[in-house]
Amino acid sequence: MPDADENSADAVLEPADEAPAGGAADGASGNGRAAAAGGTDLLVREGDVAGDYLERLLDILDVDGDIDLDVEGDRASVAIVGGDLDDLVGSDGAVLEALQELTRLAVAQSTGVRSRLMLDVGGYRARRRADLTSMAAEAARRVAGGGQPERLAPMNPFERKVVHDVIAGVPGVRSESEGEEPNRRVVVLPER
Repeated sequence: MPDADENSADAVLEPADEAPAGGAADGASGNGRAAAAGGTDLLVREGDVAGDYLERLLDILDVDGDIDLDVEGDRASVAIVGGDLDDLVGSDGAVLEALQELTRLAVAQSTGVRSRLMLDVGGYRARRRADLTSMAAEAARRVAGGGQPERLAPMNPFERKVVHDVIAGVPGVRSESEGEEPNRRVVVLPER
């Protein structure tokens, strides 16, 4: 990225200057955090803060993209859609994971509450979810048929959750995670 103009304030990415809404930071974290911290209103606010943060980032990077905001279950969902966004995904989604973490930090700084928002860029997560679903179903079929455990490749938490959810819906098999990050993986096992 080229050096920013020394007179430009746009070069600094900071979360929107908003104070936490009505006690949102009072003891709200982890499970039940949305209910304890204002429910859907907080999730919508998380999405708004994330959207503003990402719009500024796209402007600085001179990348064209639109921001879509939604609430899915108990988390804010933010998607960057548009033209050539491959650089924002990176190899195996590594840049996307980093952007998601930075965005979560910006949201937490603004709201005072740890964010679990999910960021997608160019539909990468949806495509990856479909690939993982297929891979997990195939591994479950092999384990159910052969009885031997199968260790899958290391995955990030999002990917492991997708696999665990698929395996949970298949009779005769179960799944566990083993190892330490970044080499943590899912093991598909026959039901006990």
